[in-house]
Amino acid sequence: MESEIAALFLDQSVSKLNQMTGFIERCLDELTDDQVWHRDSGQENSIGNLILHLAGNIRQWIGHGLAGLPDIRERDAEFAAMGNISRSELRGALRAVVTPAVDMVAALPHAKLTQKTMVQGAERTGVEIVYQVVGHLQQHTGQIIFATKCFTRKDLDLQKPIAPERAR
Repeated sequence: MESEIAALFLDQSVSKLNQMTGFIERCLDELTDDQVWHRDSGQENSIGNLILHLAGNIRQWIGHGLAGLPDIRERDAEFAAMGNISRSELRGALRAVVTPAVDMVAALPHAKLTQKTMVQGAERTGVEIVYQVVGHLQQHTGQIIFATKCFTRKDLDLQKPIAPERAR
């Protein structure tokens, strides 16, 4: 039973990582480079900043925390960028981090879910790491979708209604 739950958790996590990344890519398709880097004030983050932030977070938590790669994150740089990266480059940067992260989560040994490792100065289990990354990605994807709808003034058609027989 534990193995089935672990497999379900990892499968659902992979699904959400892919889905949210697809939503972000769909938003990038709808926006101009200027819109991606727009800020109304210095206290706001642009869509570009959020994408760089997500890439840094995923690399740190999954790449470093689960895969043991060096922690090369420069969090301040994620928010300091101001339009010098194109939508295409942002898409590539995000995919370059998400693709190996998805592969890592998909192949994660179930025992690693309960093992602790240091991430951002604290011991975290594999479950905490995966859960944090998926939740964080969903949170900022929602912000990116909202900002994209504000810029484009249109429905992005990201979700299809669930068929009644599947909703039960």
